[in-house]
Amino acid sequence: MTTAEAIARVRADVARLHADLVRYGLVVWTAGNISGRVPGEDLFVIKPSGVGYDDLAPENMVVCDLDGTVVPGAEGSEYSPSSDTAAHAYVYRHMPEIGGVVHTHSTYATAWAARGEPVPCVITGMADEFGGEIPVGPFAVIGDDTIGRGIVSTLTGHRSRAVLMKNHGVFTIGKDAGAAVKAAVMCEDAARTVHIARQGGAPVPIEPDTAGRLYDRYQNVYGQREQTQRKN
Repeated sequence: MTTAEAIARVRADVARLHADLVRYGLVVWTAGNISGRVPGEDLFVIKPSGVGYDDLAPENMVVCDLDGTVVPGAEGSEYSPSSDTAAHAYVYRHMPEIGGVVHTHSTYATAWAARGEPVPCVITGMADEFGGEIPVGPFAVIGDDTIGRGIVSTLTGHRSRAVLMKNHGVFTIGKDAGAAVKAAVMCEDAARTVHIARQGGAPVPIEPDTAGRLYDRYQNVYGQREQTQRKN
């Protein structure tokens, strides 16, 4: 696959995936964004700043280098990239295994972020997806890579693919943009469920060792796996 073909594929994926943020109620107005790393290249694709979700298309996705600089001459370069571009770029530079980043202000998860409180691991679905609690990252102001630094410092060595940035919102990571979107959906679902559970009393925590075993099973056993085809 050529570089141009790889960029085109990621642009199409990132544009399409933004509809999932709307579908699952994770965003309002123009807030929130998705980016995807271009495989084999020091590039990523991100949502343009301030453009409505109904108007997003592959041709207005913005291609940036890993410093967050718009690639001149690339399709979409006439658009300003998301105001969170520096944060996404920092994640890609310092977490080379990550292929997708998502940011939302989804209601329940952001309510936990407003309190600066991690979502405790009290349901097996959380253990499956995040391997434990969803942690809180430090307060940081948009405009430079400070948010990215907080994301990386919080999630490095942590099984969770979601972080609640204090007083701000949710950032999720994944092997690609689709996986990061799934983490954002599951983060909001967990935050909502645990919030409701607390209305009836103190939820019962899952022991860390048990959460780890559940996480390992879900990540490595659950679902369909590629099968080695027998040669005839």
